[in-house]
Amino acid sequence: MTERIIILTEAALAAIDVENITGLYEDGEQIELTVLVPADVRRNLLVDVIDQLSLWDIPAALKEISGRQSAEEARSQAVQTLQTSVAALETSGATVFGKILDGDAVAGLVAEVQSSSARQAVVITEPHAVEDTFRTDWATQAQTKLGLPVLHLYAGSGFIGDS
Repeated sequence: MTERIIILTEAALAAIDVENITGLYEDGEQIELTVLVPADVRRNLLVDVIDQLSLWDIPAALKEISGRQSAEEARSQAVQTLQTSVAALETSGATVFGKILDGDAVAGLVAEVQSSSARQAVVITEPHAVEDTFRTDWATQAQTKLGLPVLHLYAGSGFIGDS
């Protein structure tokens, strides 16, 4: 029987992310991975600036203040993120599918997990100090709605988020 793992990511998956994901199942196990990328991550401007400042990323904080991407630019970036992530996961030998999510990212993840009877959900994000501290991050929201553990990984690292 083929098992499914659903992955929601806001960043293109790197080699370490692929290693973390492939560590979730055994060699030879029939696994289907579905990568979900939100078409547009509209977030609160103040929260984004605080997140960047908490990471001492002053240029990124100034970029947040100076202007946001248009919907077309955001969708184009989401498509690129999806293509890069699917290609990275295909190197592991797993069967990989990808989908761009329109609307609420967490609702899309929950719907995909429920419709596919996935055995696990994984959320990969950049660190978000405010959301992670106040437990409003995507992984915590999904875990609450699904009633099952959701693995929260920080993009490009081996670090696990606190969800």
